[in-house]
Amino acid sequence: MWEIDRKGFKAYLQLEKAMSANSIEAYLRDVEKLEQYLSGSNQPISPAQVTLDHLHDCVQWIAALGMTATSQARIIAGIKAFYRYLLLEDRITHDPSQLLEAPKIQRKLPDVLSFEEIEQLIAQVRLDKAEGHRNKAILETMYSCGLRVSELINLKISQLHFDVGFINVIGKGNKERLVPIGRDAIRYITLYLDDRRKIAIKKGQEDILFLNRRGSALSRVMIFLMIKELTSMAGITKQVSPHTFRHSFATHLVEGGADLRAVQEMLGHESITTTEIYTHLDREYLRDTLQRYHPRF
Repeated sequence: MWEIDRKGFKAYLQLEKAMSANSIEAYLRDVEKLEQYLSGSNQPISPAQVTLDHLHDCVQWIAALGMTATSQARIIAGIKAFYRYLLLEDRITHDPSQLLEAPKIQRKLPDVLSFEEIEQLIAQVRLDKAEGHRNKAILETMYSCGLRVSELINLKISQLHFDVGFINVIGKGNKERLVPIGRDAIRYITLYLDDRRKIAIKKGQEDILFLNRRGSALSRVMIFLMIKELTSMAGITKQVSPHTFRHSFATHLVEGGADLRAVQEMLGHESITTTEIYTHLDREYLRDTLQRYHPRF
């Protein structure tokens, strides 16, 4: 029974949720943890026979294995997704995981660059170098559109719609979204496209926007190293990565009063809960402002 339901769950994650292979494997391992606990505790029961008490006992067993709160929460999320699937497919009539609570996790707020720091970092790019326009375009696009680094390096020329001021982004699970792109990003991409014509482009890479000097797509590591070097040149001591630009993009929008749903759409977050971290960042910004400038704070 478990094997049949796991296979159905896997197909559901692949076809209906369009999850990546790594995410699917993680969810299946979470379900296997529950099955492992039940078989080890001499309770040979089917998924439909599992109760909330069984799940509570399983969580205690997982905690006793020495797993962190983050790992426990990860497994609980997988089990909950599994039972939502069973309910959706009428394999069960009641979801026993509905009241199952995950351990509280202290969320670490990511480093965020101020607008001045963003400008300072971008200003370190030398336009007299061969990759100058390209690197400037990369940084402007990351900050202007809040892209993940994987979305940036896979961005295609055919996804640019400068006539309407948007780009078409392929995000996690091959989900598409339209994101507005700023004037500076458009300007430097246009300049870079002139430089790009001088590159001998490798077969199969013709539509990839950002290329290295050998005509191949850039790697994540290349973007990380470029940003690390520019951060050092700018004298910025924060931990800055490609994702910092995405965090900064979202934080500046929220600080400016942008609607959280609009930010969620532009970031490509499946759940609004993920986007809500930027409201916490906004509160930290407000608290810091009070501490700096209020005479009685």
